[in-house]
Amino acid sequence: KRLAYIEIANSLHKARVETAQRLDDLVMAELPALKMDKAKFVTIVDKKNDTEWSSKGFDDVCFTVATNPNSPQGPINKIASGGELSRFMLALKVNLAKSGSIPTLIFDEVDAGIGGAVAQAVGERLAKLGQSVQVLVVTHAPQVAALGAYHFKVAKSTQNDITTTTVYGLSATERQEEIARMLAGETISDEARAAALKLMK
Repeated sequence: KRLAYIEIANSLHKARVETAQRLDDLVMAELPALKMDKAKFVTIVDKKNDTEWSSKGFDDVCFTVATNPNSPQGPINKIASGGELSRFMLALKVNLAKSGSIPTLIFDEVDAGIGGAVAQAVGERLAKLGQSVQVLVVTHAPQVAALGAYHFKVAKSTQNDITTTTVYGLSATERQEEIARMLAGETISDEARAAALKLMK
């Protein structure tokens, strides 16, 4: 039994190592568009001690990153900042979606910790992804919101100690106003409206 297990587990290990290399190449190809051209993504597939073997094989799989040149490679959850982690996850999901049959991807604040040109780059990548699968994005970044095909606003209201959440679609005019609000805050200026229109185009 042990020899049979080792043979099968070795085959699985080999397949994982080959797949990890392909995934690394695909993720690395995504990073320049997400303003992370200096970052490095490497999947490590290590064999565990025989006391940790299971029906899933004897591998321990870990995503590692280096976010700057000459920086040490380390586990993604320990090395990447919030904004970097969001972009690594986007690059991963983009490529995993290509190999799967998931019709809808949901990104909840994938733009956390980023802004400006980086938020624009993330929005553009999400828009491109939306051409092949349905993409739902929860965002506070106007650069990301402006690139969506549709825009829904989530609003909360409290009446008689009961809080209600409402989701409704925005018209083109309402959408411009909402993106201007995201840019400027509560007091919306004509400049903010013009900037929102520019982002939407």
